[in-house]
Order: sequence, then structure tokens, then C-alpha cells
Amino acid sequence: SAASPGKPGSKSPHCKVCGDESSGFHYGVDSCEGCKGFFRRCITQGMTHKCANEEKCEITPFTRNSCQFCRLRKCFEVGMSRE
Repeated sequence: SAASPGKPGSKSPHCKVCGDESSGFHYGVDSCEGCKGFFRRCITQGMTHKCANEEKCEITPFTRNSCQFCRLRKCFEVGMSRE
């Protein structure tokens, strides 16, 4: 199949945390509005979370609200930082 005309890589980037459509470059990585806000709240409010699933939860657009511990850990794993 032929690629559609336009800029190479014009497909919008995905959130590095959950895989949803990225709204831009936030806290050092491409991320969606949901993960951007979640990360901001965690770092400004000093939130602490626990995982009920052996810290192995998959973070997707559909499951990202299920485990805050694993979501925050994934934020750090993909390179999000407060700077």
C-alpha cells in the first residue's frame, strides 16, 4: 500500500505511558492529557500509591485508571520528570 502524501511521520505520536494519542511533549516525553495531569498531581501533591497486583499492571488507555502505582512507575520508566 502506498503512503499518503504529506510529511513523513505525520501520524500523531502516542503517549509513552499508556499508548493513547499524545497531546504534546509534557514533562520530557510525548504524553496524553490524562497522563500529563496524573503525573503533575502526583509530583505536586506527593501522592503515594500501592499496587494490588504484584506491581505488574499493564497500562493502556483502558486500564490506566486501575492502578495508580503502576501508572506512576511507568511515567518514571519512560522518562517523565518534573524538570
